Amino acid sequence: MNKSELVKSLAEKAGFTQKDAAKALEALVGTIQQALAKGDKVQIIGFGSFEVRDRKERKVISPATGQEITVPATKVPAFKPGKSLKEAVALPKKAAAPAKGAKKASKKKK
Repeated sequence: MNKSELVKSLAEKAGFTQKDAAKALEALVGTIQQALAKGDKVQIIGFGSFEVRDRKERKVISPATGQEITVPATKVPAFKPGKSLKEAVALPKKAAAPAKGAKKASKKKK
């Protein structure tokens, strides 16, 4: 699902116009970005939490030159899914029913 599909779905479910849904989505994303930029954690119960994590300095090998390069320490955004989201994604799919008229395979003894 891309952004325009998300806006369309949001508009349908909330009863908004697509223009209003786009504004709401932009406001949500902007608010989360601002909070993370300040170092705050954003927690949405049942969905998950966004936070900033520190990534340590590390050494990598450049595939182009084969030389070892030091990548400096940095801060990166991270998302940790909540329990409800994990459960929604992990629901087992229902087993497909056999087609009409299909006979079950039976083993015959010789």
